[in-house]
Amino acid sequence: MNHKNNVDILISEVGPRDGLQSVSTTMPTALKLKWLTALADAGLREIEVGSFVSPKLLPQMADAAELVAHLRQRPDVFVTALVPNLKGAEAAFNAGVQKITMPISVSEPHSLANIRKTHQQVYDEVRAVLALRNERFPHVEVESGLSTVFGCTIQGEVPEDDVLRMALTMVELGVDEVGLADTVGYANPAQVRRVFTRLRNEIGAKAGSAHFHNTRGQGLANVVAALDVGVTTIDASQGGIGGCPYAPGASGNIVTEDLVYLLESMGLRTGVDIDRLVAARQWLVEGLPGEPLYGFIPDAGVGKNFHYAGGAQ
Repeated sequence: MNHKNNVDILISEVGPRDGLQSVSTTMPTALKLKWLTALADAGLREIEVGSFVSPKLLPQMADAAELVAHLRQRPDVFVTALVPNLKGAEAAFNAGVQKITMPISVSEPHSLANIRKTHQQVYDEVRAVLALRNERFPHVEVESGLSTVFGCTIQGEVPEDDVLRMALTMVELGVDEVGLADTVGYANPAQVRRVFTRLRNEIGAKAGSAHFHNTRGQGLANVVAALDVGVTTIDASQGGIGGCPYAPGASGNIVTEDLVYLLESMGLRTGVDIDRLVAARQWLVEGLPGEPLYGFIPDAGVGKNFHYAGGAQ
């Protein structure tokens, strides 16, 4: 089945990757498997299970291949992973992922600090990954996830023209999709509308997902701005875990539970059951003791006037 059928907005759950790689605790694999099952049972159609990186660098991600194998048993879930380079891509392809996302910093100082690569070196890496995909794994999608799109803690302002140039370069290299990420939580709704509108005008159907952090409380406002200009895939993390290495004490990714409520309340079908989604938090509580979890809906509930966009779940 097409994982985007029968929903208006696809929620891509990134907690198992962006969330877990941002916390120091390594969640036991057995609990991760139960968590992934619970997320799938709640109706999430796309889940980013982890990063294919050196286990010495990120021991939290050492079991990524096992998680892919587990979730590939679910035909109702589209399994994705983050990969920074050719070695990671080959491991992800062999593990059976259906899509990989390559993080591409629009800010070159951020790229050098984050992966120690210049833009030219990044382009070479993307070329190598696409050559491997085209030769041996033609059915796997490759997304460029542009980071520091709305600002950078190292460079400061990131010109929108730089974002568009990078997106066009990625399309010319042959990626299937280009997503935009507010890596450090700088974005505002006016900026989001403007940049996504320009992206769609430049690359059309290859304009992909929106990835927002709630570092400064703008996350859901930015979601609404993205919806206004036609974005149909939104990343989120259960409990809002992860995604905020530069703002201690602040929440990171937007909260999946709150995002589902927002979208369904607006009449947009997500296919996600909020009660089952909230119940899935138990595995995070057990696997990450003491780690703060965020979200208004888990505490307040949905309210007596709430209705799912597509009727009863």
